[in-house]
Amino acid sequence: MLIGIGGVSRSGKSTLANLLVTYFRKNGKKAIIFHQDDFVFPETEIPKVRDKTDWESPSSIDHALLFELVEEFNARFDVVIVDGLFAFYDQNLNDLYDKRLFIKISRRSFFIRKVADNRWGYIPTWFVDHIWKSFLKYGNDKTIKGDYITVSGEDEFDMEKVRKYLD
Repeated sequence: MLIGIGGVSRSGKSTLANLLVTYFRKNGKKAIIFHQDDFVFPETEIPKVRDKTDWESPSSIDHALLFELVEEFNARFDVVIVDGLFAFYDQNLNDLYDKRLFIKISRRSFFIRKVADNRWGYIPTWFVDHIWKSFLKYGNDKTIKGDYITVSGEDEFDMEKVRKYLD
């Protein structure tokens, strides 16, 4: 089974992916996660916005390499999960998914979480706003082709709903 998990930055995509991998492995399945963030091009090849690296651009991701590896591992694993802002952007990958999960949070929750995220140092407010706009343009649920469910990322995940959909 190939599962795509999309949503805005800080919505809980990686958290849900990790919960699912743990669940599948505990149930005897061979499961693996591919995080889109691990497939970014070198910083020198990524577009800039106001002299800041635009990690929120679909052209920052090596979609071809991600697709190639997902296709290869999908043949070797029971469950392969792909998570990322652009999980549904690349049509080739989107067409491969058996199941699609979209995590939704409010703009307010996104803003609070992103401003509190200091992994990359200070993030100017204009750039946080840029991230949200990029999500609306490239990563929202309108980019999904095929059936999917929406999961709230505001609080704890409704794992019963998720598991029921995946069964």
